[in-house]
Amino acid sequence: MIIGKIEYINLLPFHVFLKKRLRTPADKKAWMYHQGVPSAINKKFQKGKVEAAMVSSIVSKKYRCSDFGIVADKKVLSVLVCPGKTLPDQASDTSNILAKILKMQGEVVIGDRALQRRKKQKCQDLAALWYEKFGLPFVFARFCYRKKGKQYEKLAKAFLQSRIKIPTYIMRTYKKRSGLSSREINEYLTLIRYNVGIREKQSLKKFLKLAKKIHK
Repeated sequence: MIIGKIEYINLLPFHVFLKKRLRTPADKKAWMYHQGVPSAINKKFQKGKVEAAMVSSIVSKKYRCSDFGIVADKKVLSVLVCPGKTLPDQASDTSNILAKILKMQGEVVIGDRALQRRKKQKCQDLAALWYEKFGLPFVFARFCYRKKGKQYEKLAKAFLQSRIKIPTYIMRTYKKRSGLSSREINEYLTLIRYNVGIREKQSLKKFLKLAKKIHK
Protein backbone atom coordinates (compact mmCIF):
# COMPACT_ATOMS: atom_id res chain seq x y z
CA MET A 1 0.00 0.00 0.00
CA ILE A 2 1.27 3.45 -0.94
CA ILE A 3 -1.00 6.05 0.66
CA GLY A 4 -0.56 9.82 0.66
CA LYS A 5 -0.70 11.49 4.07
CA ILE A 6 -2.20 14.90 4.84
CA GLU A 7 -1.13 16.11 8.29
CA TYR A 8 -4.36 17.90 9.20
CA ILE A 9 -6.34 17.38 12.39
CA ASN A 10 -9.45 16.36 10.45
CA LEU A 11 -7.63 13.18 9.39
CA LEU A 12 -6.21 12.41 12.84
CA PRO A 13 -8.64 9.50 13.48
CA PHE A 14 -7.63 7.94 10.13
CA HIS A 15 -3.93 8.35 10.97
CA VAL A 16 -4.47 6.50 14.26
CA PHE A 17 -6.37 3.78 12.38
CA LEU A 18 -3.63 3.42 9.74
CA LYS A 19 -0.82 3.19 12.30
CA LYS A 20 -2.41 -0.05 13.48
CA ARG A 21 -3.54 -1.22 10.05
CA LEU A 22 -0.34 -0.88 8.01
CA ARG A 23 1.51 -4.13 8.55
CA THR A 24 4.82 -3.93 6.72
CA PRO A 25 7.71 -1.53 7.35
CA ALA A 26 7.63 -0.66 3.62
CA ASP A 27 3.97 0.44 3.80
CA LYS A 28 4.61 2.53 6.91
CA LYS A 29 7.72 4.10 5.38
CA ALA A 30 5.84 5.01 2.18
CA TRP A 31 3.00 6.58 4.18
CA MET A 32 5.41 8.71 6.22
CA TYR A 33 7.39 9.67 3.10
CA HIS A 34 4.45 10.83 0.98
CA GLN A 35 3.22 13.67 3.20
CA GLY A 36 1.99 17.11 2.27
CA VAL A 37 -0.83 19.65 2.12
CA PRO A 38 -3.94 18.71 0.08
CA SER A 39 -2.77 20.38 -3.15
CA ALA A 40 0.61 18.60 -2.94
CA ILE A 41 -0.99 15.20 -2.28
CA ASN A 42 -3.37 15.79 -5.19
CA LYS A 43 -0.36 16.21 -7.49
CA LYS A 44 1.36 13.10 -6.12
CA PHE A 45 -1.84 11.11 -6.67
CA GLN A 46 -2.37 12.44 -10.19
CA LYS A 47 1.23 11.58 -11.12
CA GLY A 48 0.85 8.06 -9.71
CA LYS A 49 3.42 8.51 -6.96
CA VAL A 50 0.83 7.25 -4.45
CA GLU A 51 -1.80 4.56 -5.05
CA ALA A 52 -4.45 6.09 -2.81
CA ALA A 53 -5.06 9.32 -0.94
CA MET A 54 -7.64 11.71 0.47
CA VAL A 55 -8.06 13.68 -2.74
CA SER A 56 -9.70 17.11 -3.04
CA SER A 57 -13.27 16.85 -4.35
CA ILE A 58 -12.51 18.92 -7.45
CA VAL A 59 -9.78 16.41 -8.41
CA SER A 60 -11.67 13.28 -7.34
CA LYS A 61 -14.18 13.42 -10.22
CA LYS A 62 -11.68 11.75 -12.57
CA TYR A 63 -10.89 8.80 -10.30
CA ARG A 64 -12.42 5.82 -8.54
CA CYS A 65 -13.30 6.77 -4.99
CA SER A 66 -14.70 5.12 -1.88
CA ASP A 67 -17.51 6.35 0.38
CA PHE A 68 -14.89 7.64 2.84
CA GLY A 69 -14.35 11.39 2.67
CA ILE A 70 -14.00 14.63 4.60
CA VAL A 71 -17.51 16.00 5.15
CA ALA A 72 -18.87 18.95 7.13
CA ASP A 73 -22.53 19.57 7.86
CA LYS A 74 -23.53 23.19 8.71
CA LYS A 75 -20.01 24.34 9.67
CA VAL A 76 -16.40 23.19 9.63
CA LEU A 77 -14.23 25.95 11.26
CA SER A 78 -11.17 24.96 9.21
CA VAL A 79 -12.16 26.34 5.79
CA LEU A 80 -12.54 30.11 5.97
CA VAL A 81 -12.56 33.32 3.99
CA CYS A 82 -11.01 36.10 6.06
CA PRO A 83 -11.10 39.88 5.56
CA GLY A 84 -8.41 41.39 3.37
CA LYS A 85 -7.06 41.01 -0.13
CA THR A 86 -8.66 38.22 -2.18
CA LEU A 87 -6.11 35.41 -2.11
CA PRO A 88 -6.33 31.65 -2.65
CA ASP A 89 -4.77 29.22 -0.18
CA GLN A 90 -1.93 27.48 -2.01
CA ALA A 91 -2.53 24.37 0.11
CA SER A 92 -6.03 23.99 -1.31
CA ASP A 93 -7.73 23.08 -4.57
CA THR A 94 -11.39 22.59 -3.64
CA SER A 95 -11.79 25.42 -1.09
CA ASN A 96 -10.51 28.09 -3.47
CA ILE A 97 -13.16 27.09 -6.01
CA LEU A 98 -15.83 26.91 -3.31
CA ALA A 99 -15.08 30.52 -2.35
CA LYS A 100 -15.56 31.57 -5.98
CA ILE A 101 -18.86 29.67 -6.25
CA LEU A 102 -20.11 31.43 -3.12
CA LYS A 103 -18.82 34.77 -4.48
CA MET A 104 -16.75 35.42 -1.36
CA GLN A 105 -14.06 38.10 -1.37
CA GLY A 106 -11.06 37.81 0.93
CA GLU A 107 -8.28 35.41 1.83
CA VAL A 108 -9.03 31.68 1.75
CA VAL A 109 -7.47 29.90 4.74
CA ILE A 110 -7.72 26.15 5.31
CA GLY A 111 -6.63 23.41 7.68
CA ASP A 112 -5.06 23.78 11.10
CA ARG A 113 -3.95 27.32 10.21
CA ALA A 114 -7.62 28.29 9.85
CA LEU A 115 -8.43 26.90 13.30
CA GLN A 116 -5.92 29.37 14.75
CA ARG A 117 -6.87 32.25 12.46
CA ARG A 118 -10.54 32.18 13.46
CA LYS A 119 -9.55 32.96 17.07
CA LYS A 120 -7.82 36.17 15.98
CA GLN A 121 -10.04 37.43 13.19
CA LYS A 122 -13.72 37.29 12.25
CA CYS A 123 -13.86 35.04 9.20
CA GLN A 124 -16.63 33.38 7.18
CA ASP A 125 -17.03 29.60 7.38
CA LEU A 126 -17.40 28.27 3.82
CA ALA A 127 -19.17 25.06 4.87
CA ALA A 128 -21.72 27.15 6.79
CA LEU A 129 -22.28 29.40 3.76
CA TRP A 130 -22.73 26.36 1.51
CA TYR A 131 -25.28 24.91 3.93
CA GLU A 132 -27.16 28.22 4.13
CA LYS A 133 -27.40 28.36 0.34
CA PHE A 134 -28.18 24.72 -0.48
CA GLY A 135 -29.12 22.98 2.78
CA LEU A 136 -26.54 20.27 2.14
CA PRO A 137 -23.34 19.05 3.81
CA PHE A 138 -20.14 19.85 1.94
CA VAL A 139 -17.68 17.19 0.78
CA PHE A 140 -14.16 18.60 0.84
CA ALA A 141 -12.31 15.43 -0.16
CA ARG A 142 -12.71 11.74 -0.96
CA PHE A 143 -10.49 8.72 -0.41
CA CYS A 144 -9.62 7.70 -3.97
CA TYR A 145 -7.36 5.07 -5.50
CA ARG A 146 -5.60 4.38 -8.79
CA LYS A 147 -5.19 0.61 -8.38
CA LYS A 148 -5.87 -2.26 -5.92
CA GLY A 149 -9.52 -1.17 -5.72
CA LYS A 150 -10.74 -4.08 -3.57
CA GLN A 151 -7.94 -3.56 -1.07
CA TYR A 152 -8.54 0.17 -0.66
CA GLU A 153 -12.34 -0.17 -0.60
CA LYS A 154 -11.93 -2.73 2.19
CA LEU A 155 -9.63 -0.35 4.07
CA ALA A 156 -12.08 2.56 3.73
CA LYS A 157 -15.02 0.42 4.86
CA ALA A 158 -13.06 -0.84 7.87
CA PHE A 159 -12.27 2.73 8.91
CA LEU A 160 -15.89 3.86 8.55
CA GLN A 161 -17.00 0.99 10.77
CA SER A 162 -14.33 1.60 13.42
CA ARG A 163 -14.46 3.64 16.60
CA ILE A 164 -11.16 5.42 17.05
CA LYS A 165 -9.77 6.60 20.35
CA ILE A 166 -6.86 9.01 19.98
CA PRO A 167 -3.93 8.03 22.24
CA THR A 168 -2.71 10.68 24.68
CA TYR A 169 0.80 10.82 23.19
CA ILE A 170 -0.58 11.52 19.70
CA MET A 171 -2.98 14.15 21.03
CA ARG A 172 -0.05 15.80 22.80
CA THR A 173 1.88 15.99 19.51
CA TYR A 174 -1.03 17.60 17.67
CA LYS A 175 -1.64 20.06 20.51
CA LYS A 176 1.96 21.23 20.31
CA ARG A 177 1.92 21.43 16.52
CA SER A 178 -1.41 23.24 16.18
CA GLY A 179 -1.39 25.41 19.30
CA LEU A 180 -4.88 24.13 20.14
CA SER A 181 -6.06 22.50 23.37
CA SER A 182 -7.33 18.91 23.58
CA ARG A 183 -10.84 20.29 24.07
CA GLU A 184 -10.58 22.45 20.94
CA ILE A 185 -9.30 19.52 18.88
CA ASN A 186 -12.05 17.19 20.10
CA GLU A 187 -14.75 19.81 19.54
CA TYR A 188 -13.49 20.36 16.01
CA LEU A 189 -13.50 16.63 15.27
CA THR A 190 -17.18 16.40 16.25
CA LEU A 191 -17.92 18.61 13.21
CA ILE A 192 -16.19 16.25 10.78
CA ARG A 193 -18.02 13.32 9.21
CA TYR A 194 -16.37 10.65 7.11
CA ASN A 195 -19.21 8.81 5.38
CA VAL A 196 -20.14 10.00 1.89
CA GLY A 197 -23.80 8.98 1.65
CA ILE A 198 -26.74 9.99 -0.56
CA ARG A 199 -26.98 13.65 0.55
CA GLU A 200 -23.21 14.04 0.39
CA LYS A 201 -23.12 12.69 -3.17
CA GLN A 202 -25.96 15.03 -4.11
CA SER A 203 -23.95 17.93 -2.70
CA LEU A 204 -20.78 16.82 -4.46
CA LYS A 205 -22.61 16.61 -7.78
CA LYS A 206 -23.91 20.15 -7.29
CA PHE A 207 -20.46 21.47 -6.40
CA LEU A 208 -18.81 19.87 -9.44
CA LYS A 209 -21.54 21.24 -11.72
CA LEU A 210 -21.07 24.77 -10.36
CA ALA A 211 -17.28 24.44 -10.52
CA LYS A 212 -17.51 23.51 -14.19
CA LYS A 213 -19.39 26.75 -14.90
CA ILE A 214 -16.64 28.79 -13.25
CA HIS A 215 -13.97 27.20 -15.45
CA LYS A 216 -15.86 27.84 -18.70
